[in-house]
Amino acid sequence: MGSVVMLPKDESRHLSQVLRLRPGDEAIVFDGRGNQYLCRVELADRSSAKLQILEPVARTNESPLNLTLVQALAKGDKFDLIVQKATELGVTAIVPLVTERSEVRLSPEQAERKVERWRRISLEAVKQCGRSTLVDIHLPLSVAEFLITARTGYTDEEPSSSRPLARSSILVFNEHGGASISDALASSPGSASMTVLVGPEGGWAERELAELASIGCVSVNLGPRILRMETAAIVALALIQSLIGDLALSRPTDKLA
Repeated sequence: MGSVVMLPKDESRHLSQVLRLRPGDEAIVFDGRGNQYLCRVELADRSSAKLQILEPVARTNESPLNLTLVQALAKGDKFDLIVQKATELGVTAIVPLVTERSEVRLSPEQAERKVERWRRISLEAVKQCGRSTLVDIHLPLSVAEFLITARTGYTDEEPSSSRPLARSSILVFNEHGGASISDALASSPGSASMTVLVGPEGGWAERELAELASIGCVSVNLGPRILRMETAAIVALALIQSLIGDLALSRPTDKLA
């Protein structure tokens, strides 16, 4: 194809210092929108990298399911772990949620810094697991704001950091009762979009569950044991991908720049 790609400083350092690629080596480069290209390295050092695009590579590593995780905020590095693992499990978007029993409250400035951190963590996970599309990580929403976005949907013209969610089937995981996940998924066959809500360590307030039910959220239970919130998020996403997503497929791995 002949086009040239210049990588930013961080990615140049990753290519030259972590992957240890040199001029003449080949690498797969992705643009964050699902496109991948086979490239030949022409220049590689800690501050800059130049690659020539040889040919497009067929996209085979993204889930066919448009899967959004709406996750209650958590203390410490738990949310970091959830972002990393959710990215590896193929989510399309992650929405931090402020619930009645959330132990974390962020000022607007803190929220901006946290979102930038989570985007960096997600980007590293995208590269590690061989994905080609960046995960859309939103600014935190309150439950009331989520209810509005779930009702209204969004247009692609709105900025990704603040736009509402796409309309989809919505599952809310409730440790105190609900349908099995297989029964819940059986009630929405062929769904191309799904939103998963995981509550805080203290659980959902009854008022929140009632409000979520009022917009059609299906209450789902993950079994007889009470799971930590980070465990619940990972288990829920893995089960959904296994039942209606792409985890049953075997996919090749490649070096990603």
